[in-house]
Amino acid sequence: MKAKFSASWKSSKQPRRQRLYRYNAPLHIKRKFISAHLTKDLRLKHKKRSLGLKKGDKVKIMRGQFKKHEGKIERIDTKRERLYINGVEMVKKDGTKTNYPIRPSNVIIIELNLDDKMRQKALEKGSVRKG
Repeated sequence: MKAKFSASWKSSKQPRRQRLYRYNAPLHIKRKFISAHLTKDLRLKHKKRSLGLKKGDKVKIMRGQFKKHEGKIERIDTKRERLYINGVEMVKKDGTKTNYPIRPSNVIIIELNLDDKMRQKALEKGSVRKG
């Protein structure tokens, strides 16, 4: 039996409860988990530290066997909270190549995909200083 998701749940110190919360979260909440830090120059330009990832963003992998690889995001698997990056492939036993899933926390955004007008507005709104 699958545990139910609690909207009123606040937090827990126990890692197993934190993992259970993330695992059982509905897709509209899991989408918010898929974000990454910006590079220093993008951080200064947009005055934001991190941003939600989108298909078409150029990212650099910072951890794992594909460390220092760069590529565009090909696909985002919201259910499993994984990214599939162009050029990051593994060879299966039968010789075929398949995309390798990467966790969003292990990448840094190098270049933003600004085709979406709503995303442009959100970035502009964040860059205006309050004062």
